[in-house]
Amino acid sequence: MHSNTSYHLAGPFRELVTMQALPLKGALKDSALRVIRNGGILWKAGRIEAVDDFETLAVKPGVISMDQPVKGVVLPGFTDMHTHIAFGGSRAADFALRNGGSTYLEIAESGGGIWSTVKATRALTIDALAALTAQRANTLLRQGITTIEVKSGYGLNVAEELKCLRAIDKARRMTKADLVSTCLAAHMLPADFNGSAEAYLELMVNALLPVIKNERLAHRVDAFVERTAFSAEQILPYFKKVKAMGFDITVHADQFTTSGSEVAVAVGAKSADHLEHSTGKEIALLAHSDVAAVALPGASIGLGCPFAPARKLLDAGCSLAIATDWNPGSAPMGNLMLQASVLATFEKLTNAELLAGITCRAAAALGFKDRGVLAPGYCADFVVYDAASYQEIPYHQGSLQPVEVWKNGTRLTFTD
Repeated sequence: MHSNTSYHLAGPFRELVTMQALPLKGALKDSALRVIRNGGILWKAGRIEAVDDFETLAVKPGVISMDQPVKGVVLPGFTDMHTHIAFGGSRAADFALRNGGSTYLEIAESGGGIWSTVKATRALTIDALAALTAQRANTLLRQGITTIEVKSGYGLNVAEELKCLRAIDKARRMTKADLVSTCLAAHMLPADFNGSAEAYLELMVNALLPVIKNERLAHRVDAFVERTAFSAEQILPYFKKVKAMGFDITVHADQFTTSGSEVAVAVGAKSADHLEHSTGKEIALLAHSDVAAVALPGASIGLGCPFAPARKLLDAGCSLAIATDWNPGSAPMGNLMLQASVLATFEKLTNAELLAGITCRAAAALGFKDRGVLAPGYCADFVVYDAASYQEIPYHQGSLQPVEVWKNGTRLTFTD
C-alpha cells in the first residue's frame, strides 16, 4: 500500500490540453487554450494535485513515477451530457422509412417511433436493461467519455420508469464511467394511458417522483416540449412542481418547433437541448440566461435535419455543450468526437469551442465543478491520443481513437 503522501505521476506528454481558465459562455479562440508541452499530471487518491512540466513534477518528494509509453496528446475526460442509452430493441426500420420519404408522424402512426422502443424496453428484465445500458456506457468510455448522462423515458408508466432508473443504477456497478440519471417520464403521452396529458403528468408528480427522490435514483427531470409530446402550457405546471420538489430541470427544446427554450429559461433549467429550430428570439433568451445550450448533431445526422445554430449561439454569448443524444430512433451512432467534428465543420466552430463543448462546458451543464478541466482539485480523468498535436483529434473526425483512458487516476483496460 502507498502512503497518503504518495503521488502518482503520468507523462511526459507531447501536449497536455488543460482547458483551464476558459469562460463558460461565449465564443472561444484557439489561442485561449492552455497547452503544456512535455507536461505531466500528478495526482493522489484520484484527484489532481498539479499539472505542469513533467521534469518539474518528477522531482517532487513522494512521487511514484509511472511508465507512460505513449507520449501523445492528453485531454480531460469527456462528458456526454445527453443520452438515452437505457433502451431495448432497434429502430432500423424507422431509419429506412425516413430515408424512403416517410415523415416522423407517419412512422409513429404505423407503429414505429418512440412507442415501439417503449414496448421493447418494457419487455426487458431489469437485469437485461442494466446490462445493455452498461454495454453502451462502456462503448462511450472507450472513446474517452468518462461521465455519461442517461435518461429514462422508455417506460412511460410508474412501474416501468422506476425499472429504467433502477436499471441505470445497477449499470453504475458494471462500468467505470460515472452515470448521471435523468427522469424523462415526460417523453411523450403513452399510447396506453387513458387520460389527458395533464392527468399523466400529475400521476408522475404524485406517484413516481417521490419514489425517485426517496431511492435517490435521479436528481434531474427532463421533458420533451413539442407538438408530438407536451406543449409549453402543459409542461410549465409540471416543471414548477418538479422544481419545488428539489429536482434540477433540463428540457428537450426547439427540435421541430419553438417554445421549449422559452420554458427552459422560465423555469431556470440547467440546459435546453436540441435547439435545431431556435430562432434569433430563442437564442437571445438563452444568451441572457444561465441555461446552457446543448447541440445534438447526431439527431440532425440521423433525421437529416438542420444542425443547431451553434455559431449563432456562441456569438450571442451562450454556453454551448455538445452531446451524442444516443438513442435508438433519431441518433443511433453514439460517436461524440465524430458528431462534434461534423458540427464544427458546418457551424464553423473553433477547436477550443468544440473541445470545451465536450469537456468543461458539458460538465458544467450537468452541475459538475470537479471535471472537464485538468487542474488541481479536479478528478484525474483524462484521455490520451497517439497524435502529434491536439489539432489532429477533431481533424480526423472521430476516426482517431484514444489509446488510453484514465478514470480517477486509474488506467482502464477493456476486454472485448
